[in-house]
Amino acid sequence: MSAVLWPVTARIVTALNQANGTGEHEVAMRLMKVVEEAGEASAAYIGMTGQNPRKGVTQTRADVADELCDVIIAAAVALHAFTTTAPAVLDAKLHAVARRLDNCIPERAA
Repeated sequence: MSAVLWPVTARIVTALNQANGTGEHEVAMRLMKVVEEAGEASAAYIGMTGQNPRKGVTQTRADVADELCDVIIAAAVALHAFTTTAPAVLDAKLHAVARRLDNCIPERAA
């Protein structure tokens, strides 16, 4: 993970908490922001492939990557609403995924 992810998301959370509070509605909005950003990533991919013949190719791989970064940031911000130890929770999840991979992917023959 990027070394700046958690300090920056903590600043975003602080700013949002000050501006919008921390109630259930705000928690829901932060969760919905993740979905919104995922939709923007999907739209960028559609634009990159030219899937819409009326519009043609309107986006690049870099645009899709940028939108995916927004998804990651929005998810990190939302995660703070569900735990006080967001970095540790994500770290534990990554380790769990790595263990599952180790158990289900056979070693390649040397």
